[in-house]
Amino acid sequence: MAINLHELIEKTVTGLGYELVDLELSPRGRVLRLFIDKLDKLGGIDVEDCALVSHQLSRLMMVENVDYDRLEVSSPGMDRALKKVADFERFCGSEINLKLRLPMAGRRNFNGVLQSVQDGKLRLMLETGEVELDLSNVDKARLVPKFDK
Repeated sequence: MAINLHELIEKTVTGLGYELVDLELSPRGRVLRLFIDKLDKLGGIDVEDCALVSHQLSRLMMVENVDYDRLEVSSPGMDRALKKVADFERFCGSEINLKLRLPMAGRRNFNGVLQSVQDGKLRLMLETGEVELDLSNVDKARLVPKFDK
């Protein structure tokens, strides 16, 4: 029985009290790159959090006999990727930048404030007004970093 690596990693990360934001595998699966978050942690993910998750996953990979060269664990950063419906719901009211798979009204890139997520649709407030986009058509979405002045 082959193991589902994504499932195994997500179960371990959530078991440690973190959220798996994203998992990237290099083309040949030699580098595993994880981005973790913790909803209730002030100041965000730090080096100790990354070390804890890395140590636990390294032991797990050894036990499960997963062949890889390098494991990288880090925070999602200020320009965090939005992947799951829960991510979009959590960051309603935030400015996001997104790219569509298929163009809508002749454009694929949108930048605006996320208003809501409902029934598979995103409502985004642009400078020119509100637009509704199919969540299934979103290729990439990221938070726009805000810096305090």
